[in-house]
Amino acid sequence: MTTTRTRIGTSPPPTLPLPALLSLATAVFITCLTEVLPAGLLPAMARDLGVGESAAGQSVTVYAVGTAVTAIPLTAATSGWPRKRLLLVSMAGFCAANTVTALSGSYPLTMAARFVAGVAAGLAWALLAGYARRLAPAGLEGRAIAVAMAGIPVALSVGVPAATYLGKAADWRTAFLVMSGITVLLLGWITVVVPERPGDSRQLGGPAAREEGAGAFPLPADRSPLPTDPTPLPTAPHPLLGAARVPGVAPVLLVTAAFVLAHTLLYTYVAAFLDDVGLGGRTDLVLLVFGAASLLSVWAVGARIHRALRALTLGGVLLVGTAAAVLGAGAHVPALVYGAAALWGLGWGGAPSLLQTAVGEAGGEQADAAQVLLVTLWNVATAAGGILGGLLLDLLGTRALPWTVLVLLVPAFATAAAARNHGFPQRR
Repeated sequence: MTTTRTRIGTSPPPTLPLPALLSLATAVFITCLTEVLPAGLLPAMARDLGVGESAAGQSVTVYAVGTAVTAIPLTAATSGWPRKRLLLVSMAGFCAANTVTALSGSYPLTMAARFVAGVAAGLAWALLAGYARRLAPAGLEGRAIAVAMAGIPVALSVGVPAATYLGKAADWRTAFLVMSGITVLLLGWITVVVPERPGDSRQLGGPAAREEGAGAFPLPADRSPLPTDPTPLPTAPHPLLGAARVPGVAPVLLVTAAFVLAHTLLYTYVAAFLDDVGLGGRTDLVLLVFGAASLLSVWAVGARIHRALRALTLGGVLLVGTAAAVLGAGAHVPALVYGAAALWGLGWGGAPSLLQTAVGEAGGEQADAAQVLLVTLWNVATAAGGILGGLLLDLLGTRALPWTVLVLLVPAFATAAAARNHGFPQRR
């Protein structure tokens, strides 16, 4: 006789909704790859569009500008929209913009299409991390964000090298057309597997927030404002301004600005840098090493992000700084270039997950508004990296790029190290 014992009052441990999160990761992949795709195709794009490499590099800048100038107003305007609908709209925007980029023979039209892609990115980046958090069970939010943000290192490790190879084997336009095809498939995937989540117009000063005084000072249930009330209700600050004042948010934003500026400055012009040191024919391999190391970094960060966010952030900045020093001093040695690419990937791969998680935890109840600030500042730094890198390329040459990266990472490390109580706390 067999006896079966059943535990009463127990339930299986919570698990992540992987099909939905992987579709978000694919959306992140498309967003990231669309942004950095010119990095591996820059010489070919410049020749075909009849401009210099620094001018072609501004295709990354104008993308970031599109995100930076529209992320806050568009996110506020659509904060009440259902999240799934908004994600589908943003992905459709990528499909249209990449198709126009692939078919364009005009530099101004290409820049306009890249700007539209940046606008779509502003919508996508502002909702993807928050969407992943909302889909996750309690206690697994950080891992859910890490899964969604894994699209970034996959884009860097697989997407950019593959697109660079495709650009050499066929044409740079083909790479953008392939991106459009992937986006069409993703639209169907999102429609089928991603559950809907409602928007929240209270988060970013939407209509509902304005109707209720931004929700900051609700009235008791038994009292309504009467004309005879002697004092008016206080006016709440704008949610974005309020989020910036939350302890810990500002340090995370400062670290983000310096770290992203340093990374973008070198990554945008990495093909030009490698060409200058005699490795122009190996750009795809160097980017493959960088991307593979980025994937390893994402795995390591995802496994320990809840216990070691501070140490991982500081370590990431140090690794990228070390890589920049190696590139500055030893770019004439191919083995050192590949080693520097590996260190760079290890330091940068987990950075998006770390910074998104840090600002979300620091923001607390204003996490969504803090995420919008981070997305906007991230793209301001990306645009600045493209502009500054182009100026350095024209004025001082590619050898100045890694040393500039090293200088920019000093305040990033100092700020993260100082934010031991809020932002990057020692105890979490």
